[in-house]
Amino acid sequence: MEEQSAFDVIIAGGGASACVVGGRLAVADPNLKILIVEAGPPTQEDFAHIQPARYATHLLPESKTIKFLAANPSEALGGRSAIIPTGQCLGGGSSVNFAMYTRAAASDYDDWVTKYGNPGWGYKDLLPYLMKFETYQVDPNTETHGSSGPLKISSGGVYGNVGKDFLDVAAKYDSQRAFTTDVNGLVSGCNEYGNWPKWINKETGHRSDAAHHYIYPQANNKSLVILTGHLVKRVIFENKRAVGIEYVPNARFHPDLPQQTQIARAKRLVIVSAGSLGSPLILERSGIGSAKVLEKNKVETVVDLPGVGDKYQDHQGLFPPFFASEESLTLDGIVRGDQVELDQWTPQWLNEGTGLMASNGIDAGLKLRPTEQELKEIGPDFEARWKEFYADAPDKPVLWFGPLAMFVGDSSAVPKRKYFTIVWFLEHPAAFGHIHITSGEDVNAPPDFQPGYLTKPEDLAVLKWGYKRAREFARRMECYRGELSSMHPKFPQGSEAACKDDAVPVPVDAPNIKWTAEDDKLIEDYIRNYVTTTWHSLGTCPMKPRENGGVVDTRLNVYGVENLKVADLSVAPGNVAANTYSTALAIAERAAVIIAEDLGIGAI
Repeated sequence: MEEQSAFDVIIAGGGASACVVGGRLAVADPNLKILIVEAGPPTQEDFAHIQPARYATHLLPESKTIKFLAANPSEALGGRSAIIPTGQCLGGGSSVNFAMYTRAAASDYDDWVTKYGNPGWGYKDLLPYLMKFETYQVDPNTETHGSSGPLKISSGGVYGNVGKDFLDVAAKYDSQRAFTTDVNGLVSGCNEYGNWPKWINKETGHRSDAAHHYIYPQANNKSLVILTGHLVKRVIFENKRAVGIEYVPNARFHPDLPQQTQIARAKRLVIVSAGSLGSPLILERSGIGSAKVLEKNKVETVVDLPGVGDKYQDHQGLFPPFFASEESLTLDGIVRGDQVELDQWTPQWLNEGTGLMASNGIDAGLKLRPTEQELKEIGPDFEARWKEFYADAPDKPVLWFGPLAMFVGDSSAVPKRKYFTIVWFLEHPAAFGHIHITSGEDVNAPPDFQPGYLTKPEDLAVLKWGYKRAREFARRMECYRGELSSMHPKFPQGSEAACKDDAVPVPVDAPNIKWTAEDDKLIEDYIRNYVTTTWHSLGTCPMKPRENGGVVDTRLNVYGVENLKVADLSVAPGNVAANTYSTALAIAERAAVIIAEDLGIGAI
């Protein structure tokens, strides 16, 4: 093994949370020697990262900024293995996500206190941190949004007609629900339609990612060392005190380097921040986890913590494709790399920070909470879940529901057309999964990974209802030109639900489709074949009391050892009704303050 020079603080992982924590600490004390070790490549000024409209290129099979994890085959998915992409580059998910600004329900954070035993982590406690990182450019006069943070939130560089069509339908087809100017008010905005904000700077049209706003501005700080393209193998302990890490080159980016284990020493603190799919694996290879899992993989137990990797959660959803009119503003040409499209939009983005290149194609949406009639439509499988979890929490939505102006998936496998989809995903799935190591030594060994999709009937019931609602909205939208039927349920000929590859919109007041029992069965089969991640993994190193399956305490210390913290989405003890970037940032901002206090740095 090769030993490197010692640092004060080592951060294992270079995703969004790691960038926030490392960046805040480096500003607070420029003499603090910090090492951030990231498995993926750098992202600085790379158009694939700073141009928002290019985000879908990261999901293509040849992507080098995403790691694709194959889950175990699942009976609930008809024997299929779900594929979960996770950001692998500096900035992590913040550098490759859909740039969709979404915040949780206030009660989600209050649950962290009342249900999971974490005083000081409720909504009112986290609100200052949720405001700290943002400059909200949509409406600077709102009370729950920040006005001076490093990350900018705006409406993007163009308002697309797909989003407008969706809201036009909502106003007439679903008049029982209201509209709002702030769909992310934390204590407001649930079950109200509105324009959807984006993690995009209004002035420049650039993505608001953690790497470019917390780390790269500190290029002159020689005490802040960023090592990309390396995988953290384990944390090193001496008498249960974390004193450093072992890491190896990532062969994806350093194929010519020998796979020699290297050591970096930490004099004051080690922080694991490799995300919900990475942090539990680092802990387990380090000897922290279920003794049964460790013994199976020939890892000596340092601390028996069965909660490590045990409560994986994600928001699963669907992205069925519809053909869009030629007049529609969609991202398909940009994603495919059509030179005509790139030539049309790039100069506007470079010169003005506007146009389609400064968009994510998500211009509208709804945090959807069913009415009494809609609960009857969802059916009895969801009844107990509604009463137990949702009925007394009126700010909690069941689904996110809205349009996306592009085809989601491998665009080379479908006709070269313009597309849109109606997206819906579960905000609080009832099912849990797990992720564990399968080797104590090989960092590249595929994990024992089960995301838990559709293992609870209530989750399937809501997703099935979401498909029906999506079809009703899509076929009423002015941009609608039919379904890509090969990627929808195979309804029988004569069914009202039968898909049409060539169609025009129906009137808004047209009768709803009459769904048969056979249609319902085909939708269920379709969901099992197509349900997928929305890239919102959390909960695999939960902040809870140790006796309740916790891995870290309320100051993010790992139970049973010293000088080791976890600071990322894996510590979230319960799910949040939102794309998880804002929650990751809030956790990281809070973590930075806690760590600064522990290190005696002072205000941060």
